[in-house]
Amino acid sequence: MKKLLIGGIVGGLILFIWQFLSWSMLNVHAANFTYTPNQQQVIDCLSANLTDGEYFIPGVPPDASSEEYAEYQKNAVGKPWAKVNYRSSFNVNMGMNMIRGFAMDFLAALMLCWILLKIPNVSFVDVLMSSLAVGLIGYFTGPYINNVWFETSSIGDLIDALVSWGLTGAFLGWWLRR
Repeated sequence: MKKLLIGGIVGGLILFIWQFLSWSMLNVHAANFTYTPNQQQVIDCLSANLTDGEYFIPGVPPDASSEEYAEYQKNAVGKPWAKVNYRSSFNVNMGMNMIRGFAMDFLAALMLCWILLKIPNVSFVDVLMSSLAVGLIGYFTGPYINNVWFETSSIGDLIDALVSWGLTGAFLGWWLRR
């Protein structure tokens, strides 16, 4: 139980610290936040036309028929589109966001430890590769799929998956084999 809890806590801290560095000081995700000098005009237009939510523009109404959807697709080819995550108020609750972020990192590391502790005589390399596999599974089924469908940049997410889970795996490879 001690190995599980300490592995989860320290593994969670490693993930959390890397994420903090990646999104702040190292700016690994700069490609996800392109600046426009027209931001005030864009915000004014969005504020006048949207309520809080996520939008794919242009789109079809939820009750559109299959014929209307087919027409939309035909007419949309080659034209501009946008995926918008709009909020009417900028509210950064860093304290609660950080608590929630660490809680998820702790649970992810704890679940990985639980799985790894089921393997008798697990080697350092097996722990490291398993940890990297967990990171890559998360990347492939989340950020990369968004990259495929919405043409986003996911290089920062790939770096995060490899570095954070590689560091976590290196620690767990040492810790769980003690």
